[in-house]
Amino acid sequence: MDLQKVMREAVAPRPKAARPIVMIGSGGIVHDAHLPAYKKAGFPVVALVDVSREKAEGLAKAFEIPFATTSIAEAVKYAPADAVFDVAVPAKAIPSILPQLPDGAAVLIQKPMGDTLAEAVEILNICRRKGLTAAVNFQLRWAPNMLVARALQGTGALGELHDMEVSVSVHTPWELWSFLSTAPRLEILYHSIHYVDLVRSWFGNPLGVYAKTVKSPRTAELAATRSVITFDYGDDKRVFIATNHSHDFNPKVQRSLVQWEGMKGAMRAQMGVNLNYPQGRPDNIEYIVHGDSGWNDVPVSGNWFPDAFMGSMGSLQAYVQGEAKTLPTSVEDAIDTMRTVEAAYLSSEQGGVELPRI
Repeated sequence: MDLQKVMREAVAPRPKAARPIVMIGSGGIVHDAHLPAYKKAGFPVVALVDVSREKAEGLAKAFEIPFATTSIAEAVKYAPADAVFDVAVPAKAIPSILPQLPDGAAVLIQKPMGDTLAEAVEILNICRRKGLTAAVNFQLRWAPNMLVARALQGTGALGELHDMEVSVSVHTPWELWSFLSTAPRLEILYHSIHYVDLVRSWFGNPLGVYAKTVKSPRTAELAATRSVITFDYGDDKRVFIATNHSHDFNPKVQRSLVQWEGMKGAMRAQMGVNLNYPQGRPDNIEYIVHGDSGWNDVPVSGNWFPDAFMGSMGSLQAYVQGEAKTLPTSVEDAIDTMRTVEAAYLSSEQGGVELPRI
């Protein structure tokens, strides 16, 4: 396998000249991922908005952002004409924020695209009505090891893919996100949605979904934090997600991985951010093909957090500037991820097939 070719192709779109960014929201994900990623990429953030002036000004000072405000209208007035708006707020707030942005603006919307499919449709309609060029921040697609996985498959060395599994068994400190303490939907909507979107990016929309999401007695005050989702792609493919966020035993046996199997070989990628979150561990990827004596490591430059966030913003900016032909996580595509998530919840609520009587 030509690993040099793989690494050359394992890159996310980037604009030739970055546009200024107006950041709306200053929560943990902005502090830990958005702003570090933009600083690393050289994407200029010119303004920051938050309902808390103290948080806005504090974060702006920490990342040398010249303008901080509690008013979206002030930020819009301050922003250059070609600014990109990065909306990183709880899902419930998105429909009230988008109408305040300039018509025709470029917008990156934090996942999920609403708390429900109905809210997702509302967000889609707002974007259409205002002529927004809008993408949803399903950034796992742009994680460095996922780009390598795509490039590896592009060599043809693994053959036709027929199996994909996501396995996550970790301890997640949900208390870091206070707004999730009363959320009626939790694990699939706010975590496995990344994997749902990743699966769709590889295989397209499924024919159907079988799912069960359940609460954990270790976090009984929260909504369901453990899930199994199986995707129907016909009788010749096995595709599923299995997550358990309450496995707080020895970290040695915790796991966070995606594995693909083809007719000629397989590959496996570790998502290190889930292990000992938020410190995390390094991402990696390895592969094996028929004839190999063992698994082969492939170099990976960076991790899901924060590097993938350069990809989602870079993809949007490159598309807006006509330097990329497609916008993979556009709201028009993201609505299908939300449809798949809704199908998973419906399947979980409807229950399985009862045992036949004899």
